Amino acid sequence: MAEVRLQQAQPGPAPAPTAWYALTRHPRRFLGSWWPWRSLGYLLSGVLVASLWLAGVLVLVFVPAAGIVVLLAGIPFGRVERWRLRLVDRTPALSAHRRPGRPGLWAWLATRFRETSTWRELGYALLFSFGLAWLDLCVALLVLCGAYLLGFPLVLHFTPVEYRPVEVLWWDVTGNPESLLVTAAGVVVLPVLLYLGTAYAAGRAALTRSVLARQPEEFLRAEVVQLNRSRARILEASDAQRRRIERDLHDGAQQRLTGLIMTLGLARDLVHRAYDEANQALAELRDLVRGIAPRVLTDRGLAPALDELAGRCAVPVDVAVRLDARPPEPVETAAWFVVAEALTNVVRHSRAGRARVTVERDGDDLTVEVRDDGIGGADPGRGSGLVGLADRVSVLAGRILLTSPPGGPTVLRVELPWAA
Repeated sequence: MAEVRLQQAQPGPAPAPTAWYALTRHPRRFLGSWWPWRSLGYLLSGVLVASLWLAGVLVLVFVPAAGIVVLLAGIPFGRVERWRLRLVDRTPALSAHRRPGRPGLWAWLATRFRETSTWRELGYALLFSFGLAWLDLCVALLVLCGAYLLGFPLVLHFTPVEYRPVEVLWWDVTGNPESLLVTAAGVVVLPVLLYLGTAYAAGRAALTRSVLARQPEEFLRAEVVQLNRSRARILEASDAQRRRIERDLHDGAQQRLTGLIMTLGLARDLVHRAYDEANQALAELRDLVRGIAPRVLTDRGLAPALDELAGRCAVPVDVAVRLDARPPEPVETAAWFVVAEALTNVVRHSRAGRARVTVERDGDDLTVEVRDDGIGGADPGRGSGLVGLADRVSVLAGRILLTSPPGGPTVLRVELPWAA
């Protein structure tokens, strides 16, 4: 047998992720990189952002009934500033805004007006547009002065004779020997100004990130709390499921098999009845062992499994599955459990005359929507079914939305990442 050896590739030097890191590198590497000029572009582009934002706000101020839009003008500004951070900091800057709990414009507006991040963005937009952007421009112009000194012979060459001499810091320069002295000064001054400009741009980017971006420790703290709560509920649900299986095995399948043995011993004319009892008992055991999920889901996919589930439901159910490929197994199983639990709730609580199940792929997500025409008023706090669904969906980093006003209709929408 031939011997196969795997040689691990040696990683090359990692690129500088931020302007701060670039400043710590060797001066030849720093001055030969794009970081000084990216920092200069960051400072110069701020003036354009400030001017456009102020112009847009002034237009909205004079438009009737646009006052509420002015209060939200910091949101697009924050998005642009987080995008501009890529010039000096390649680390992604995440938005601090929360996703609304339910769809719709009013839910979005209510969430934004209650968030502190909305008002931080508006305050920072005003501070930036009236002060910081113009300070950035001054620093950028100072760096450009160094570049002007370095390229002064070209400036003098293209300057018409009638406009000479050219004044440089109160020094009238008329010819090449003097222009070469100006260039020599630029060779000394420009690297210093590039270091100062890059350090200033890095500091400004750090200030912007601290105000407009979500801090990693806050995000991780919220995720840890949510994961701990979900884990505790999942453990409790697992213990309850195990106890239910033990009880069902003892009281259901075991008693049915005992009755089957007695039936087989009575008479040969009851063979057909015994055969049906045995099949039913075997089906129950399979369901219990497999954790409720049917075999048709594994063998044939989500659409046939949902059709079978709808056929057993006491309420008429319309099923529409629009998928061009089978989802990954965990996502497919979670989608089936969502529909099963939702239809159970429809039968028990909704008093609905009809329900509809829609499953389709929306970009990178698998969306599952269960709608009924019942009385509405579903409350997650009154039972464990919806809480269990939320836990199952959260394990796959999914999202669950419930709309159930009094009088109906009730709409349960679940979004599961396709690549969970």
